[in-house]
Amino acid sequence: MMTTRKIVQIDEAKCNGCGECIPNCPEGALEIVDGKAKLVRDKYCDGLGACLGTCPQDAITIVEREAEDFDEQAVAAHHSRGDRHSADAHGHGAHAAGCPGAAVMDLGSDLDADAPATDTGRRSALAQWPVQLHLVPPDAPFFDGADVLLAADCTAFALAEFHERLLRGRRILVACPKLDDTTPYEEKLTAILRENEIRSLTVAHMEVPCCYGLVTLARKAAQLSGKDIPLQEVAVTLRGEVRGNHERQFHSALQDIERSLQ
Repeated sequence: MMTTRKIVQIDEAKCNGCGECIPNCPEGALEIVDGKAKLVRDKYCDGLGACLGTCPQDAITIVEREAEDFDEQAVAAHHSRGDRHSADAHGHGAHAAGCPGAAVMDLGSDLDADAPATDTGRRSALAQWPVQLHLVPPDAPFFDGADVLLAADCTAFALAEFHERLLRGRRILVACPKLDDTTPYEEKLTAILRENEIRSLTVAHMEVPCCYGLVTLARKAAQLSGKDIPLQEVAVTLRGEVRGNHERQFHSALQDIERSLQ
């Protein structure tokens, strides 16, 4: 239905295509097209202007004009289509609604043929994008039937063979138990474990006291998911040595889990 209402307007002459406005539009109404920010569809824009203050060129304003009514269901469908398109395209130029850099991409099928080799002949073992636990959606298509690696940020810097020893063959989630707020992480990881058929969960952390919080997080999430998932714990020293590689079944550690939840 068409009505006169408030809606975003972009001055193409001022827009430089920086993309600062994209992640600040929760409805995914904006995309970069041909180097300029564009309003994808009128019905995706609620007219509240969450994107206004992020434009360094002052190219975005709110105007009143005749436009389609804002449609929340259409926005949800738009997000869903964007995620599937990105996954199906394996990341080659596709992006989902919202921030293009956070688009869900399954790189697994491209690894053998397309992953560029370095001057040492090695290839990246990264099989998906994004990797940050904060950004990965629980319903990402690459989780079903996957072995998952939950890694503290610093492990990839300390362990020289990170790709070969830990990342290869696994889907990765990256988090920092020291600097990040892990409260939403517990809910996100629980949802990932509960909603997908996860074969195993490997937790890689630095051998420093604060980093062991990642193991506690994994145990809580697995217990809350109601599933019996094998947990492999790997501790990395500051010198890049692997100290622990302990295969555990969560059902054998219920007492520890219950204590950590208290």
